[in-house]
Amino acid sequence: MDSSLILKIAGIGLLIAVICQILSTSGRDEQSLLVSVAGIIIVFIMIIDKAGSLIRSIRNIFGI
Repeated sequence: MDSSLILKIAGIGLLIAVICQILSTSGRDEQSLLVSVAGIIIVFIMIIDKAGSLIRSIRNIFGI
């Protein structure tokens, strides 16, 4: 696994946490929830892309 993926996910997590905290303290809880859901979706898309390439390489290795 590439360490840059882990760093990207950690960076997105920190950014989303800061944004959610700012929005929550300013009384915008709905926008805070939407930002956190958007962050989760972005991370899932990144992980699904890497999982797809992992499955393709496993298929190539075993000739499936």
